[in-house]
Amino acid sequence: MRAIVVKNWVKGPADLEVKDIPVPTPRDHELLVRVDSVGANFFDILLIQGKYQIKPPFPFTPGAEFSGTVVRGCGPFKAGARVFGSTPTGAYAEYICVPHEQCFAIPSTLSFEQAAGLYITYPTSFAGLVLRARVQPNEWVLVHAAAGGVGLAAVQIAKARGCRVIAAVGSQEKFNVCRAQGAMHCVNYRDENWTQRVMEITEGNGANVVYDPVGLVEKSLKCTAWNGRIVVVGFAAGTIEKVATNRVLLKNVAVMGVHWGAYARNEPEQVPSVWRELFDMAERGHIVPVVYEPVFYGLDRAKDALKAISSRQTYGKVVVKPAESPSKL
Repeated sequence: MRAIVVKNWVKGPADLEVKDIPVPTPRDHELLVRVDSVGANFFDILLIQGKYQIKPPFPFTPGAEFSGTVVRGCGPFKAGARVFGSTPTGAYAEYICVPHEQCFAIPSTLSFEQAAGLYITYPTSFAGLVLRARVQPNEWVLVHAAAGGVGLAAVQIAKARGCRVIAAVGSQEKFNVCRAQGAMHCVNYRDENWTQRVMEITEGNGANVVYDPVGLVEKSLKCTAWNGRIVVVGFAAGTIEKVATNRVLLKNVAVMGVHWGAYARNEPEQVPSVWRELFDMAERGHIVPVVYEPVFYGLDRAKDALKAISSRQTYGKVVVKPAESPSKL
């Protein structure tokens, strides 16, 4: 089979190479899945550069999110089942072995491409907004990087919970993407007065909840409401902030983190309930993963997909298909 193989740390996506390697053999508790779609992530770039917290032994195949068809089944999945899942490495390949516990059946309403972006972004956003911030109907929710994968998931989930969503993005070109997914208002956080604009939109009250995958806590405190909640999701801006805690005190603000990957270890009882809610929302059409166009066909195009992510010009989920061209079926 063909797969991206990393033999040593590389400078960037341009240095990735596709090799022919044997099809992996699944162990007793593993599925063998023919990969249809790979969900590309910014952390894939950090992984191949040796800058991510996980440093797999060489050689390895990067890629954490995938969807595909079961070739050899076990557990609840039989051959032919449509599944999506996640694994620390291995997704940028034509086949992957993965424990069946790390896979789910693809909801009937979703395509392979949409399902490839479901495993990490949607439970992260649900946990951040519902489990941590406990959003309530009619609250103002400010979502940073709202056109990205976790951002659009947060927009859709907040809207489905009856909230009023303000989408903050880095360019006006992304306003329409966010509005199409339920954002009532959009602001450009590259404008100097974006916090004033949030205050105007909320009639001087500020956002009740701020969902932040970027690293904009300090600035967001200027437009957070009394008793507001700020959810720290990530640091896409590249630096870890130091926050003036006097502002946290003066506005009675709660600043909290969300680490979805740690729930399985620390609160395992939450994991199935979160997925039940997400699957119900998917079946009702309340959440629909947005796939960036174009889809990148062929593993050789993975470098182009990751370059597009690093340029910050993409929206939704960037998808790579191991197949060289679209199916004619």
